[in-house]
Order: sequence, then C-alpha cells, then structure tokens
Amino acid sequence: MKEVRCRYCGFTCYKYGKTRAGTQRWKCRECGNVFTFPINRDAKDFSMFLDWLFSKDTQKDMTGEGRNFRRKTAKFWDIWAMPPKIEEPRETVYVDGIYLARKACILIRCDEHHVLGWYLCRYERAFAWEALMSRIAEPRIVVSDGGPGFQKALKKVWPNARLQRCIFHVFCQVRRYTTTRPRTLAGAQLYMLARDLLEIKTLKKAEKWVSRFESWTMKHKEFLKEMTMDDRGVMRHTHERLIKAKTSLISLIKSGNLFTYLKEADEFPSPYPATNNLIEGGVNAQLRAMLRNHRGLFVERRIKAVFWWCYMHSPKPLSLSEILKVMPTDKSISIIYNSISSQQRLADSIPAWGDAIMWDELHNSGFNPSHGWD
Repeated sequence: MKEVRCRYCGFTCYKYGKTRAGTQRWKCRECGNVFTFPINRDAKDFSMFLDWLFSKDTQKDMTGEGRNFRRKTAKFWDIWAMPPKIEEPRETVYVDGIYLARKACILIRCDEHHVLGWYLCRYERAFAWEALMSRIAEPRIVVSDGGPGFQKALKKVWPNARLQRCIFHVFCQVRRYTTTRPRTLAGAQLYMLARDLLEIKTLKKAEKWVSRFESWTMKHKEFLKEMTMDDRGVMRHTHERLIKAKTSLISLIKSGNLFTYLKEADEFPSPYPATNNLIEGGVNAQLRAMLRNHRGLFVERRIKAVFWWCYMHSPKPLSLSEILKVMPTDKSISIIYNSISSQQRLADSIPAWGDAIMWDELHNSGFNPSHGWD
C-alpha cells in the first residue's frame, strides 16, 4: 500500500478512524495533526462535460434538469485546449478554415486519421497560416481549397511541399461564375469543362483537358472581348464573369497546382487525393454538427468547443487528469497578457492561443459576447 504523508510536515501517517460520513482519517506520527484526503472528482466531471459536448444531449437531459451539470462543469469552460507540436512528417495533409463568427476563424490541419493542429484568427491570412504550419513538420503533399494567404505562407514555412488545389473547389468556383444553367454557348461549354475536371484520373486525360480548355479560349476569344457601357458610362466587359472563371483556371494551370496529385502519383506510386473532402466531411462537418447540437453558445465557448473536439482527435491526447493540470486557463492567460506591454499585445498577443484575436475582446468588464462578432 502507498504510504500516506502528512500534508503539513511530510512524515508518515497512520489510520485514525473514520468520519461520520465514512471518510478515512489519518494522523501524523510526528506532528500529531489529523486530516482527511478529499476525493478529487474533477476528472470524472470533466469526462461528463466532454461526453455532453460531443453528443446530441441537451443540458435539460442531464441529471437535475441541467442545474447540477452546470454547477459541476462550469469551471471547464475556462480551460483552453492547446495544439500539440507534430515533429513526425506526414505524406499528405489537408488544411482548411472554419468560421464561427464574422471575425472568428479557426484554421485546421489534419491527416487521414487525426487532427494535427488548429489556430484561432480573424481571417485566413498568411501570418495566421504560418503560425499554424510552424508547429507541424513539413509534409510531401498539401491539399487546400485555395484560402487567402495560404500559398504565401506555404512558400515561407514549407518550401519543399507540393500544393494540390482541391478539384471540387475549382469546379465550384467556375460554377459560381457560370451558374448551373448558362445562357451562352461559351458559358455552357466552360461549365462542362469544369465538370470534367472531377473525372480526370491520368496525366494523359489531364493533358487532353488542358488542350480542350485552350481550344475553348481560342474559339471564344472575340466573344469574350465584347464590351458594354454600364449605367455610369464606363465601358466594361460584357461577359465579365466568364473572364473571371477563365482567368482563375489559367492561373491554376500555370502554377501547376491543378494536377499535382497525378504528377506525384506518376513519380511515386501512391494514391494522392485530388480534393480536401476528408477535412470537409471528417472534421468541419463534425464541428458544425456539434455547434448545431449546442446552438446558443457564446462565441468564446464555440471556439473552446472546437478546440476540445480537435484536441481529443489529435494523435496522442493526454489523460483527463493530466489535461486539467497542464492546459492554460483564462486566468493564467490573462496573467501573461497583462504582463506584456501594449505594443507587444498589438504585435504578438498570445501566439500559442491565437494572435489575431485580441484578448481584450473576449475578456474585459462589461463585454457583450455578441457585440462585434456575429
């Protein structure tokens, strides 16, 4: 049996009867103090909190119609789940951002099995992507939907990684410009070309598709040059939306990011993905379902809920008791934040937590969670 030490002097103790509630009492051999060891139920309550968060249950379904549940779990909303540092490189990774409010975005990176990192920011910008990627080993292939600033961050942090632009998002971008029922022949043909992108499985088919797109460009060259005067008397392209769709495809073809999955598979016989459906369906859809099940949460709690889901699906999450010991809380982060200068707050904020959202916006007297966010 493990020795019980005195909480006052550290010497060994012996059993000294029990309390009326049946709790074991201990008496120190040295100083004579009598005391009990209270049972710590924090880990058990924390497990109940996470089970509720990841389920469809409402607080009213919990014991005591939610009052007892809220009393036991309110303290866990103060904890922030920090992402791990991934030092083992992956072959293929997926990156995407999910918006929880008008100025609250969480960037997420995952592989086929786990969530590898997450980062809180206002918008998808290069510096935010850099903060996310800097804690993760460089992979071979990165699949992205083409979020703002990502390519700039990729060249800086992962210069040797190959980028694959999600084919489905490319199709959706063209469809947004042409619509599903184009009124012109050029629009209908471009829409069909974009749909055919989803069926390309070999380099020969990819080369044939590029030739078809070039033929379409030459065939409708004069049509796309047509100009129209708008209400303000300014000459504009008549088919401006088609030109935008054409320009986006030309940019992707020149960058070489459209068929990376085929080029890499040709050099290394391994199945590389053409879309980021794995992160869209395996992570983002699950997060949206969780937030929908618990709709009504303030923005800060929505952010923390996403953090907890990502952490519990990371490669090696700590035990619940260890999490409660090492994860930062609102109080500990506030102490760090208040100890740095105002200039550092503007420039850095708290990098491990998410340096684009100011701590003042979530934590100050009289703060209204809905103001300035939704």
